[in-house]
Amino acid sequence: MKKLFYLFILISLSVVVHAQSGRSVLDFDQNWTFNLGDVPNAKNVDFNDASWRKLNLPHDWSIEGEFKKENPATVEGGALPGGIGWYRKTFTVAASSKSKMVYIDFEGVYQKSNVWINGHHLGFRPNGYISFRYELTPYLNFGGKNVIAVRVDNSLQPNSRWYSGSGIYRNVWLVSTSKIAVNHWGTFVTTPNVSASQADVNLSVSIKNAAGSTKLATIVSSIYANGKVVASKTLTGVSLKDTVTTISQNFRVNNPVLWSVNKPFLYKVQTKILVNNVVVDQYETPMGIRYFNFDADKGFSLNGVSMKINGVCLHHDLGALGTAFNVHALERQFKILKEMGVNAIRTSHNPPAPEFLDLADSMGFIIMDESFDVWQVGKRPKFDSHLFFNEWHKRDLTDQIMRDRNHPSVIIWSIGNEIPEQRDTSAARIALELSGIIHELDTTRPITTANSEPGPGNKIVESGAVDLIGYNYHNNELANFQKDYPGKKFIGTETVSALESRGVYNTSPDTIQRWPGGAVVNGKWLRRPMNADNTVNAYDNISAPWGFTHEETLKIYKKYAFLSGQFVWTGFDYLGEPWPYQWPSRSSYFGIVDLAGFPKDVYYMYQGEWTNKTVLHILPHWNWEAGKVVDVWVYYSNADEVELFLNGKSLGRKSKQGDSLHVAWKVNYEPGTLKAVSRKNGKVVKTTEVKTAGAPARIELSADRSIIRSNDHDLSFITVKIVDKNGIMVPNADNDVKFKLSGADSFLAGVDNGSQTSHESFKADHRKAFNGLALAIIGAGNKPGIVTITATADGLRSASLPITIK
Repeated sequence: MKKLFYLFILISLSVVVHAQSGRSVLDFDQNWTFNLGDVPNAKNVDFNDASWRKLNLPHDWSIEGEFKKENPATVEGGALPGGIGWYRKTFTVAASSKSKMVYIDFEGVYQKSNVWINGHHLGFRPNGYISFRYELTPYLNFGGKNVIAVRVDNSLQPNSRWYSGSGIYRNVWLVSTSKIAVNHWGTFVTTPNVSASQADVNLSVSIKNAAGSTKLATIVSSIYANGKVVASKTLTGVSLKDTVTTISQNFRVNNPVLWSVNKPFLYKVQTKILVNNVVVDQYETPMGIRYFNFDADKGFSLNGVSMKINGVCLHHDLGALGTAFNVHALERQFKILKEMGVNAIRTSHNPPAPEFLDLADSMGFIIMDESFDVWQVGKRPKFDSHLFFNEWHKRDLTDQIMRDRNHPSVIIWSIGNEIPEQRDTSAARIALELSGIIHELDTTRPITTANSEPGPGNKIVESGAVDLIGYNYHNNELANFQKDYPGKKFIGTETVSALESRGVYNTSPDTIQRWPGGAVVNGKWLRRPMNADNTVNAYDNISAPWGFTHEETLKIYKKYAFLSGQFVWTGFDYLGEPWPYQWPSRSSYFGIVDLAGFPKDVYYMYQGEWTNKTVLHILPHWNWEAGKVVDVWVYYSNADEVELFLNGKSLGRKSKQGDSLHVAWKVNYEPGTLKAVSRKNGKVVKTTEVKTAGAPARIELSADRSIIRSNDHDLSFITVKIVDKNGIMVPNADNDVKFKLSGADSFLAGVDNGSQTSHESFKADHRKAFNGLALAIIGAGNKPGIVTITATADGLRSASLPITIK
């Protein structure tokens, strides 16, 4: 992970490292100016932006706004503002670079971006999730002043079914190469034959020659493992015409280390182009050696080993940071998911940031890389991306596949999610076209669509365009899949849609309920009111009407081998789509982990089922009214039974019966200690307790990282816990905690508490605790030192925590 932690330092060094080979990649995120509001003449070089705000990218302006019911994005879009924004940056390019090719690479701009360099319009891209490049060379003042201007238009809303964010929210790079160089996304590495003893590797390289005449070149490509060359090929006398030339090189790697979710070993391919014995370009391609298979009867296997795809869906926001991409924030999410046992992620419903896939490669996640939420028919009919699908789908999909196809983590392409026309004949035509675009670029991975109407009559499936038949929900039909689709291969593209608020236990878990709606009790449908405070029970017994509880779903996927795996909706809560509520809710209830990164109780059910960890987790907390009968659930693993004790008195032993994934008691509340003891073969495996908390007394702080790097991309996430005098977390504490930073150059990047109804600003210097917890995020400035965060609240003992910035 150090590679990612030091990403921006390494990129700066790459300017020097690759100087001899003619390629440099410069972090272009620093020192931009920004204005919220349309300024038509801001594209002009002589425009005076001195009064504009100065900031560094990535940037999401919507997350800085105020939650309002009237915001056009609606609560589904997070109830935050959109608008039009302008970004400008003044920079110089050395006169010595006049012989180079210079490009600007945008990883993602939401949305409808127009870009100018020195007043010249470079282009327009409507898709807010796609990465794109423009050549700057013809318009630059080498050795003089240059101005890049970007207009971002997210004013027409609602255009999304979730929180989209607004702005240049991913990284930007300034790339320069020699006139002869590997083309943009110009390599493709495949491993057509893999075994434990050897692997065949094929490398395709597209080389751009802008020198104005044909050149003879030598191409040397080497495969590295742990810094050592394990295979190399040289191709001499290559004629590079004044266009793009594609060459191929084949290798054999002996005794390969196979990439897997448990051992994500990475190779790299280094390609050098030499003209007249001088290296004019050097380019690196990531590579993982692995093979996989989807079987109609046996499900999924990776490197010959059968396994379930235990996945989650993720939207692209990072909670309090909004959509402004940050490597460490995403890495924190990935670590939390990995601890739970997640081995796969679906990028719902769009291409991710490139660093997302870098992390997945290095941490060991299988990725379903998804392209579109809509095709020609919109889900937000006035303004969503169906408006530019016809004109842009080929370019957008081509760019996505070329950018992402070298990542070993990418196992599945998804070309659509719950496409409205999936039962219309037009769907077959479009699906065949999209799969054809992919097959021209990559035939090594299966294609799917996430179908909300997956049964017979689905025109996408009938077209034969997809290799995997994707089911969204439809649990009651899963057992019949092989009858409905004999010989076909299955993937659960989206499952569950259960609802929870972390730490809330205010609805009886005796019946499974669908909200809005009710429950079936003794064969009768009973309408059940939802909670007046817009919370949802944290017991796993409530789902959306189209969905099911976590336990209901996991039981089915465990039962049938042909169900290759599932992607649970969702891993984390996300901004927007606050089903089953409307305002004042503004973020989702679907996550296994809340928006601040704090696990909900069901997290531990998955951890017990999806990992080898010994799990013993009690819910709920133990602060109740005298005499109340409390439903106590326990999730456990690696044990035969659990015995529950209240203040030392045994309440009996229980074990999971049938296919149940938890045990339960009804307990007459009395304050004190509730203890669970798990046993296997009569021997104690694990013990855990929950205790009655007293009044809030003090604040506790803990950091996910106590040392961070001195640049404004690095972060430390500080967990804020409200505890009583004995250090027990107070489960209903809602104290308003204020934060102050002192010492080294740093800033408060965001605050949160995981509540779906909080309208406090993520950019404030304080946050109310939600059920005992809150979060503060520290961003490092550009100078080393020690920053101390101090947290205070009325009536509580304060807490301080030092963070070292190196």
